[in-house]
Amino acid sequence: MNDSQTKTYARFWQRAKAFALDYVIILFYLAAITLLILLLNSLFGLNDLLFTDRVRAQVTAFLLITLPVTLYFAIRESANQQATWGKQRVGLKVTDYNGHRISFWRSFARTLLKFIPWELSHTLIWQISFSPQAASVLINHGFSLVYILIGLNIASLLLTRKHQTIYDFLARTYVVKHAL
Repeated sequence: MNDSQTKTYARFWQRAKAFALDYVIILFYLAAITLLILLLNSLFGLNDLLFTDRVRAQVTAFLLITLPVTLYFAIRESANQQATWGKQRVGLKVTDYNGHRISFWRSFARTLLKFIPWELSHTLIWQISFSPQAASVLINHGFSLVYILIGLNIASLLLTRKHQTIYDFLARTYVVKHAL
């Protein structure tokens, strides 16, 4: 598929709806992980092992939350359907310039770029939780960076002709509408 053929690039609300649907899956996963951690903590006292300090807590959260969610997006968007469950329901798919499926590694890189603000905010929250005396100026600047990155992604999605976010642009991907 090239630009001479008709491509309908996904707009903000279509993508937001797809992400909201995907977030339902993420919420179920988070609930399951939370219940599992509570159960294991009551049986074996895992909180002392997993959440003793800021670094351990960050690594644990990354391995239990960020990495599985990242893999969900990367695997689904590089699969034959080229879409997560939410994108499928809305009729969207992730493609390269020619409308072809992207590789797992490109999808993984795209997802990592997409989740930089998410992971940065987690890091800042862990910093606040474990070091409330930490310099609030540094934390405020960190959250400002999170909001700037999110704002730039939304602005680029709204203002570019092909409705690409910054992470789409960097990964050379497009989110397009397809027939259901």
